[in-house]
Amino acid sequence: MIINSSKKNIRFYLFLVLFSFSLNGLSQDSVSVQKPERVKSEFWKKVQIGGGLGLNVGGGFTDITVAPSAIYNLNKYVSLGVGLQGSYVSVKDNYNSFIYGGSLIGLINPIEQIQLSVELEQLKVNTRFDPFFQIPSRHFWNTGLFLGAGYRANNITIGARYNVLFNEDDNVYSNAFMPFIRIYF
Repeated sequence: MIINSSKKNIRFYLFLVLFSFSLNGLSQDSVSVQKPERVKSEFWKKVQIGGGLGLNVGGGFTDITVAPSAIYNLNKYVSLGVGLQGSYVSVKDNYNSFIYGGSLIGLINPIEQIQLSVELEQLKVNTRFDPFFQIPSRHFWNTGLFLGAGYRANNITIGARYNVLFNEDDNVYSNAFMPFIRIYF
């Protein structure tokens, strides 16, 4: 009987101690805890998005181009990036062509206003001629290595580039020399 009552007392005291701890935990002052602000990754602070859009229509000729790109600024002088390109070119009753591919881009800014560029471009060309011409369809890969220079103001660069791998007989472009406007946000 004494053992039973001491067990009951121990249980009672144990219950009382545990209950008081739980009340103490619940009775703490409520302090508003602010969530830390989300910090933008250092990587994304150095990324710029840009590219080009082209539309040329008229007289049975259509040329539509979409060419997004992104660069990563290693420092204020050097940027590296990638680009994609998709084009549709058509001359009514002559031919149509689908061109798609990608590029690797390197930009160097020796001073704030001057931008030098190197771009390695690989494009898949699929051209279909009108049966009247009896020219077989052409499907080939075209590689271009462009060296360029331009005047830069903020995020806009206006300049020209030259394809050092230009081959007049088997190429996407009609000329090795090309002007450009480059915009990155």
